[in-house]
Amino acid sequence: MSPPTPRLRRALLVLTAVLAALCALTSTPAAADDGPADWTARPAGGSGDRDARPYVYLEGTPGTVLQDRLAVTNSGRAPLTVRLRGDGRAGAWIRFAADTVTVPARTRAEVPLALTVPPDAVPGDASGEVVAVDGGEESRVPVRVRIGGPTLAALTVEDVEISGETLRYALVNRGNALLRPRLAVRADGVFGTLLDRPERPLPLELAPGLRVELTEPWPDAPALDAVTVRLRVTAPGGARDEAEASATYLPVLPAVGGGLLVLGVLALLGSGAYRRRRRTGRGAPEPPDTETEAETKAETEAEAETDTRPLAKAGAEK
Repeated sequence: MSPPTPRLRRALLVLTAVLAALCALTSTPAAADDGPADWTARPAGGSGDRDARPYVYLEGTPGTVLQDRLAVTNSGRAPLTVRLRGDGRAGAWIRFAADTVTVPARTRAEVPLALTVPPDAVPGDASGEVVAVDGGEESRVPVRVRIGGPTLAALTVEDVEISGETLRYALVNRGNALLRPRLAVRADGVFGTLLDRPERPLPLELAPGLRVELTEPWPDAPALDAVTVRLRVTAPGGARDEAEASATYLPVLPAVGGGLLVLGVLALLGSGAYRRRRRTGRGAPEPPDTETEAETKAETEAEAETDTRPLAKAGAEK
């Protein structure tokens, strides 16, 4: 039998590679598939999958203790030990009758849990999870809590500042309800209204106690004017507040030129006064002191009269 030609050898190699790939594809799922988990965790109360609750749902007011049960089902042939913990906001409020539970083979165990709503909890909805862990496997059960009680919608606008073509301000949620604020802006100058933006919703949700710093563009701000800007914020539930700020707009170049002009005038005036003082000191004599000159003349005449009296007396005796 003659040896295969190079073309035939290449064809055989390609065929072998294709067969190996097909074998790998058909055998991979069987090797990788370890089958479904042999245990589950879910809210207790249902006898089957169709009756099982999709999550733990509880309702209460701040300060109350709410109770439920978690069902752990072991469908395997060996005992199962799981560790339980809470996760998320509502999950942190949960305490279990036992944090570690061992479930025999083909057995279902129900673990009591208690959820304590904090006394300062905000009325509304809170969520979290119950997490059951067995080695590298974990199962998560959603928890939903409806917190009752009166709600207070309170909103303030603070620290309003005019900065060139930008308005800066801060919003603070002073109540216990989630707020979706709305903003209206008005600016008045010396000769009338410069800006009047009607109320519009802001793209944010303000949680209770949250403070956010925001900006409002004003691209057509005046170049020369004294303005007062007023911000008004509202939110559903009756929340409302207003704040304002004032500023003076001056053109940059004219202001600089005017300042230089004033400095120049002052410099000229000072230089002229200095030159006048120098001329007065060097050239023209100072004006005589009239009172001093009169006193000096009187003293001179008195001295002359005193000096001539002895001479006159001597002449008379002769």
